[in-house]
Amino acid sequence: MRKPGRRPRSTNCCVTDPVPLLQALIRCPSVTPEEGGALGVLEAALIPLGFTCTRLKFAEVDNLFARRGRHGPHFCYAGHTDVVPVGDRAGWKHDPFGAEVADGMIYGRGACDMKGSIAAFIAGLTDFLALRPDHQGSISLLITGDEEGPSINGTAKVLEWMADNNQIPDMALVGEPTSKVKLGDTLKIGRRGSMTAHVTVHGVQGHSAYPERADNPIHRLMRALNRLTAEPLDNGSDWFQPSTLQVTGFDVGNSASNVIPAAAKAFLNIRFNDLHRSSGLTQRIRAVLEEEAPNHDLKVTVSGESFLTEPGPFVAGLQRAIERATGAQAKLDTGGGTSDARFITRYCPVAELGAVGATMHKVDECAPIDELRDLAGLYRMVLEELVG
Repeated sequence: MRKPGRRPRSTNCCVTDPVPLLQALIRCPSVTPEEGGALGVLEAALIPLGFTCTRLKFAEVDNLFARRGRHGPHFCYAGHTDVVPVGDRAGWKHDPFGAEVADGMIYGRGACDMKGSIAAFIAGLTDFLALRPDHQGSISLLITGDEEGPSINGTAKVLEWMADNNQIPDMALVGEPTSKVKLGDTLKIGRRGSMTAHVTVHGVQGHSAYPERADNPIHRLMRALNRLTAEPLDNGSDWFQPSTLQVTGFDVGNSASNVIPAAAKAFLNIRFNDLHRSSGLTQRIRAVLEEEAPNHDLKVTVSGESFLTEPGPFVAGLQRAIERATGAQAKLDTGGGTSDARFITRYCPVAELGAVGATMHKVDECAPIDELRDLAGLYRMVLEELVG
């Protein structure tokens, strides 16, 4: 009789079934920043595998660092157990925290983003350790509860703790759902930077019939925005698409059609490649505003700088694992939004590889069970290629 959670052995698939662990994780209502019991579920799965687990709490956020082994090479898997809110439960056909299985799918918040990936990695890890019980390298997991939130008290602070305690890995893999159509078709080796500019242009309020007595901040702001959007920031680089500057908001708070307002506001979001740094783009915005609207306020928030993990032995090992598992070559990609990889890149090479993200953050979020099992097999092969 097979043990619970075990499947028939196959060369290309997992033996340990990730589904029971994923069900236990989904049933933890870990809506950011609540831990919801999810880290306890992971500790219960990892401690029997020989991992030392350390809870790290920063402000209201619970995080977990788990490591097995003391020698190199040190491979780290990074992920998050926090999930976005459910929204209107009336729109869900399946309990968002029920982990129901139906028609080959497992339903629940986090099934796709990204509790499914965590369960698949631990299943693949279990098989890897069963095949290589004398493995001499180190494997760790960095699991945060603050990826879907402000991302202040999660991965970034855990990495600081890791640096202070000599726990920085040689390489890291983030398990975000990065595949586009089929499992393993995309391997992310970088991300664009992201920054938001909050612009307020001040003028002089007045009657629209007497514009000479006023200073219209809308006109000034429009001229500045026209200049900022008229020319492309660049034409792209070797690994990145062109950077983009988008006006995402414009507001004057004016309910009267015959009044020139005293101020006008705009919001700009810039997704930028490795040809730029946020500081240089900030200077560009400020220079235009100084010319077109000297009386202004500018506040810039930066979610992350662009980064690239240059193809080399680490990326090649991931590509070999993907080809072994799927029979196809993965496309190296840097598109999409931001992820916690933007913090990890400061310490070691990092890439991202996970399931197809078709239903992340949606009503009735779900994951195909066969894909989860295939992902577990893929992660096992990643470990074989990089630390085996």
